[in-house]
Amino acid sequence: MKHIFLNLKRFDITPEHGGVNRLAEPAAWGEAVTSSIKDVALRYADAEFAAFLPEAHLIGAVAGAAGSPLGVGCQGVHTADTAPGGNFGAFTTLRTGNAVAQLGCTWALIGHCEERMNLRAIMGEAGAAPDAVEAAVNRVLAREVAAAQAAGLTVLFCMGEREEEVDSWEEVLTAQLTGGLEGADLSRVRVAYEPVWSIGPGKTPADAPYIQKVARLIKATLPGVDVVYGGGLKADNAQMLAGIPEIDGGLIALTRFTGEIGFYPEEYAEIVKLYLEA
Repeated sequence: MKHIFLNLKRFDITPEHGGVNRLAEPAAWGEAVTSSIKDVALRYADAEFAAFLPEAHLIGAVAGAAGSPLGVGCQGVHTADTAPGGNFGAFTTLRTGNAVAQLGCTWALIGHCEERMNLRAIMGEAGAAPDAVEAAVNRVLAREVAAAQAAGLTVLFCMGEREEEVDSWEEVLTAQLTGGLEGADLSRVRVAYEPVWSIGPGKTPADAPYIQKVARLIKATLPGVDVVYGGGLKADNAQMLAGIPEIDGGLIALTRFTGEIGFYPEEYAEIVKLYLEA
């Protein structure tokens, strides 16, 4: 099965405030996103679709996706949760798996490079050594995965090496997989590979041979787990990615990177078509 994921990061903010949301007023944005792309999920019955949005937009997004196979997911969960006879909700500022599951989410995105960067920064403020930080990040993410799965959510687990880690990519990525998914139910995990060193303006995108060797490592480490390209499925790399047998799909974010950059539903549909019909 192929998988098409959409991570809308913090793309709800309008241009006058420095954002890229030209789709709808922020209060209606979540529903506008999913209602405008759910027909794509209906069109490809043999593929799995999910969209990940900031928490404030989950209720609208679930409503917009109604009647379609488009799943809705949150962008991370807290490591602990409510439980009968236990904590009944003392989680101020935190997003728990039970909370988003009861809003209608079926997915959680965990370990995105931006989440990892934030965790590293917090631990760095405490003066932790870099090696200790990486191991701690993996342990925290493993607890997030466990909490998400305990709430009934399927996990899209992101991982990838930074520029300073390219020479030790195999060691770094293996540690992220084994540490971050320790104890997880792998039947409810999809892995997204983000080559962090190749993402962003002025960076050289990872090529097919590099992506393929990483996908092979992931599948050898976690047999049976599907791997998608998390470095950005776009119109200009869709056919290349479709030609890599070890890659089972992709993660879309922005659809337009020049001019009025942003997410455009009609361009999303075209990217999906380019990839799935390649």
